[in-house]
Amino acid sequence: MKHERSVFDALILIARPAAGKSEVIDFLKQTPLKERQQRFHIGAFTEFDDFPFIWQMFEEDELLTKLGQPRVWTTPDCYFKDHYIWNFLIEKLNLAVQRRQQENPQLMQGETAIIEFSRGGDQAFAEAFHHLDSEILKHAAVLYINVSYAESVRKNRRRARTGKEHSILYHSLPDDKMEHYYKSNDWQQLSSHSPTHLDLKGVQVPYVVLENEPEVTDDPQLLGPALEQVLGRLWSLRKTS
Repeated sequence: MKHERSVFDALILIARPAAGKSEVIDFLKQTPLKERQQRFHIGAFTEFDDFPFIWQMFEEDELLTKLGQPRVWTTPDCYFKDHYIWNFLIEKLNLAVQRRQQENPQLMQGETAIIEFSRGGDQAFAEAFHHLDSEILKHAAVLYINVSYAESVRKNRRRARTGKEHSILYHSLPDDKMEHYYKSNDWQQLSSHSPTHLDLKGVQVPYVVLENEPEVTDDPQLLGPALEQVLGRLWSLRKTS
């Protein structure tokens, strides 16, 4: 399919927790529009992140506990009660994109949707993509930020800010939850079939990997050139998909 626009329709940004996703988005927000379009093929964009949905679930359950009612989503020590909740969150992202498209028909038609999430486990990313709307996948390209589990833990500890647990840039997980949910993931398996494309629900979705160990996302002078290189390569793949 010939891709004639100058910006990505949808960029799916995935990684381990604290790998650098939020820093990439913050960097893009700070980059002037014209430069952002020319260097990174991202102009005006809307961010879709499942973390606010997760945080809302925690808050709702705490309020229910306060009112003497049973918790809906999480245990008292804040683990999810059921595995399906991870897929429910992807469906929430689908709905958020659909609603935004109704409000703004330019989304994925000249303006970029940036869809961000982390997952862990043996089939984590594959399962998430299975629930992501096919119409999004048809427009999508994937950027995976690669760090080891040990680096993810280090950065997760570093970003914690007391009083800002709800924030995109500063939320952090306790070590036990990091290990329980994120010690392994299936990215290597998912991407092993092709160095350039993921086969997602029969759609060939181009992907690239931003290596972030040693870290580049903490320094705009390093992140800019690294991001320009990988997104330039991804753009070339997208134009020929």
